[in-house]
Amino acid sequence: MAKATEHKASTPSAPEVTKAGDSARNGSHAQVPVKWTTTNLTSSYANFCNANSTREEVVLNFGVNKSWERGPQQNGLDIELNHRIVLSPFAAKRLSALLQQLMKEYETRYGALSE
Repeated sequence: MAKATEHKASTPSAPEVTKAGDSARNGSHAQVPVKWTTTNLTSSYANFCNANSTREEVVLNFGVNKSWERGPQQNGLDIELNHRIVLSPFAAKRLSALLQQLMKEYETRYGALSE
């Protein structure tokens, strides 16, 4: 049986992700309980991301840059791609808004990141 946890939308660990789409778009902040099933959840590290799109989908590739030296490389970079996430354009736009809000909160807490 799958292990599940239930969180309210207002919990600090999952601020905007858990809000119902209609409530968030209309500006109301109704709390919607979300049941997170974490049985098959795995974590991995990525320090590289590449994105491209077609009319129907947005593709995100995640991986690890295995080159130790910074700057120009004679033999090019050694990137090991580990994960590919394919999203609809609508889901990609929601992800973009979520990441923008997350980084705004991050920089408010810890200071601005250089470009």
